Amino acid sequence: MKPENIQHDLDLAKKAAKESGKLLLENREEFNQRLNSSSKDTKLKADIESENLIKSIITSQSSYQILSEETGKSSDDLGEIFWVIDPLDGTANYNRDIPVCCVSIGLISNMKPILGVIYDFNNNHIYEGDTLNKKSMKNLNKIEVSSISSKEDGLLITGLPHDTDYSEHSLNNMIDDMQKWQKIRMMGSAAMAACYVASGKAEQYQEKGVYLWDIIAGAAIVESAGGSIEISNQRKNYQVDVVFSNSKI
Repeated sequence: MKPENIQHDLDLAKKAAKESGKLLLENREEFNQRLNSSSKDTKLKADIESENLIKSIITSQSSYQILSEETGKSSDDLGEIFWVIDPLDGTANYNRDIPVCCVSIGLISNMKPILGVIYDFNNNHIYEGDTLNKKSMKNLNKIEVSSISSKEDGLLITGLPHDTDYSEHSLNNMIDDMQKWQKIRMMGSAAMAACYVASGKAEQYQEKGVYLWDIIAGAAIVESAGGSIEISNQRKNYQVDVVFSNSKI
């Protein structure tokens, strides 16, 4: 099943992302209020305020259901096509004034990404991807993945979620893989990592145990830029394992 008007949905996602990004920038001091005191998964007032604004904009012009980080499913039955929203990806970075965070809005059909919009509000960069038309852009300029074909010359972005398996076996496998790459980076934002792969700044992003709302928009942008996406091992709580690459590594 395909969306009836992909351009309308893309424009709507861009509007919601830009307005919520502006809200996050203008109210950083007020919104930087932590709502949980003990969990390693930081939650701020910013997450809630941004999500409320995005949902109000999208529901005013779209009948698709919404899966969002803070409030979950808008309906028990999400349907074949639904929105996936991360109102602030990189919350811990936002909390510490590290400018690697963004608003991430994706549209999914039959569990495959259709479109994605990611707004890097700190730098006023908006990334968009449309997998139906194979079009990926940054600030309306076409972007594409890099041509590097060996890990020895490549840059890998990864992360360690708060529930990472730190067993000796798991860590040894992780180290073995990392040693194959020229450089390793950890960004603290899955969505921004995807944008860096899509625009040729990195060759691969991989991480286990991220959430669907962290990666769907980025998956659409990477695929539209000529990259490959692998989303596997989905759990009931919407956690997944992902590998996004330039398709040449």
